Amino acid sequence: MEPDRGGATRIAAVMAAHNRRDLTLACLLSLEAQRVPGVALDAYVLDDASTDGTAEAIAREFPAATVLRGDGQLYWNGGMRTAFGAAIERDYDHYLWMNDDTELDEGALALLLDTERRLRAQGERAMIVAGSTRHPSTGELTYGGLVRTSRWRRLHWELVEPGERPLPVETINGNTALISRAVVERIGNIDPAFVQQMGDHDYGLRARAAGCSVWIAPGTVGTCATNPVPPVGEEPFLQEWRRLWSVKELRPGPWAVFSHRWAGRLWPVYWASPYLRGAVRLLRQRARVRHPTPRTP
Repeated sequence: MEPDRGGATRIAAVMAAHNRRDLTLACLLSLEAQRVPGVALDAYVLDDASTDGTAEAIAREFPAATVLRGDGQLYWNGGMRTAFGAAIERDYDHYLWMNDDTELDEGALALLLDTERRLRAQGERAMIVAGSTRHPSTGELTYGGLVRTSRWRRLHWELVEPGERPLPVETINGNTALISRAVVERIGNIDPAFVQQMGDHDYGLRARAAGCSVWIAPGTVGTCATNPVPPVGEEPFLQEWRRLWSVKELRPGPWAVFSHRWAGRLWPVYWASPYLRGAVRLLRQRARVRHPTPRTP
C-alpha cells in the first residue's frame, strides 16, 4: 500500500476476514495493484480469530496493512464495524468497503473515484458509490446496488444491472463500496444491532434517509462469488429450522430491527413472513421425502 502522504487523497480500505487466507491475500494483492496518482491507500483488516494463519500471512506479505484481532464472534458486521471504526478515527477522505473474497480489476479504484468526481461535479456532496461485481467463473452479476421493485415487497431487493453511467440505487451490498467522509460524518459506523447480515443494506438506507445519495459505478469493478445456498431437505428438520434462525441466515433480533426500521407500519408481517415461508417449504420438502410421487409406468 502507498504510505500516507501530505496533500494526497487518503483512502482507507476496510475488510473483515475469517479462515479464508488465500482469498484474503488475493484480495489484498488486487488492492495493492490499484495505482491512482495523488492517492494514498491504507488497508485495515479485522481478522476474526482465524485458525488458518490469515493474520500472520497478512503481516508477512502486506506489512503496511493494519491487522486488528477479533474474538471469533464478530462475523461480517462486527468485523467490518471494528475495522471501519479504526479507520474513522484517522479521518480519511474516503473509505473503501471490501469483502475479503473480492478481487478488484485493474483500475477499479480509479473508476470509483472518477465516478465520485463526476457526481460531485453535478452537485452531489455526501455519497456512496458501490462497485458491481461478477462471478469469477460465469461472469454473472453477483453484488452491487439494490432497489425495491414492488411497493408491497418492502424488504425484497434486486440487483441493478450497471450501465455506462452512474446509476442511483436505494442501497448496497458491502462487497465493494466507496464511502465519502461526508457520509460518515452524518451517520457514523455500521449499526451494532446487526451481526452477519443486513448491516450494509441498513447503512445505505440510513445514508439516503440522512440526505446522502447512493450510486453504482459504470460496469463492474471485479469478481466476487456468491455464497453457496444449502439445499433444503438434506438435513434433519430441526437442524434446518434452527439454521433458518441462525446468525448466518436470518437471526430474529437483527431482522426485527431491520424490518421495524424499513418496512413501515406492517413491519411485524414482513418480519414473520420469511420464517413462515421457510416452515412451509421445509414441511413440503419433508412430505415429498416421506411420500414420494409414484413413478408413471
